[in-house]
Amino acid sequence: MDEEWFDEEAGPVVRPYAVTGGRTRPAANRALELVALVSTTAHGRAMVRNLDPEQQDIVMLCQNLQSIAEISAQLNLPVGVARVLVGDMIDAGLVHVTRPARPTERPDVALMEKVLDGLQTL
Repeated sequence: MDEEWFDEEAGPVVRPYAVTGGRTRPAANRALELVALVSTTAHGRAMVRNLDPEQQDIVMLCQNLQSIAEISAQLNLPVGVARVLVGDMIDAGLVHVTRPARPTERPDVALMEKVLDGLQTL
């Protein structure tokens, strides 16, 4: 009867839980967008040998900018796990995150049109 509930294609269920200690959010409760760009800090490169395997993978992968979505895909981790790990790594100074500009933080259309007009007159 128990064998009916086993599905090899589902993958490991316990691993993500163990990696994050059962948490679904980083300790600082950060909101990390899927497109937030992550880069390894000098401290992260120096500490790489002392980190957990998943954190080591993130440090190595983020030598070049990677989004949260790319980290998740490249390391075969659920997005929630990637967010928790990256959030914890920010707190430890191992990575730096650059968040995308929000639509409200972008210049307004009128300003952009003035810039375009100025460029066209050059």
